[in-house]
Amino acid sequence: MSSSSVDLRRRLHALAFDQAGYFTAAQAIEVGYSYQAQKYHVDCGNWTRVDRGIFRLPDWPAQPLDEFVRWTLWSGGRGVVSYESALRVHGLSDADPARLHLVVPEGFRAEDPYVVTHLGEVDPGDTVAHQGWSVTSVLRTLVDVAGESAVSQEIVDEAVAQALERELTTRRRLLRRSYEAPTEAALRIERALARESDG
Repeated sequence: MSSSSVDLRRRLHALAFDQAGYFTAAQAIEVGYSYQAQKYHVDCGNWTRVDRGIFRLPDWPAQPLDEFVRWTLWSGGRGVVSYESALRVHGLSDADPARLHLVVPEGFRAEDPYVVTHLGEVDPGDTVAHQGWSVTSVLRTLVDVAGESAVSQEIVDEAVAQALERELTTRRRLLRRSYEAPTEAALRIERALARESDG
């Protein structure tokens, strides 16, 4: 193997290491792999094709949150894990969504049966960065979920109670944030806080 091939492989592995073993075709191009070279590496088994334009290094040890890197890459790095999926990340409530929820910017067009996209913007202060992906903060997640009619009040109550118990936020911050939220979300947050006080 030539020194240039070794250097290319080293650079690709360094990139993939920060993304749970995943990388995109565009990233491989930036490293120096032509599309023809990409096909060669897939055909030889050096890379595993995960989706159109998304690869993973074979035999990469699987971790529970790897899927978030994969779908962040699918979104072109623009998606933020959110709603019930963010509840799962933060360990709030028993929410275990069958599909992955991502907030994506206006104009985002990609679709996949496994992904629920929510159009909108997420302020950087409302995100928590992980290696290769990000998730909405606890405060943003609670307000988002409270405004989602498909989520039961019971889940909202449970998530709010657990967030307060674990000191991930405060009643004051949550109330202040709910004042800026749509009416339905604000009402459901207030209901959850009232029940938490009674309980």
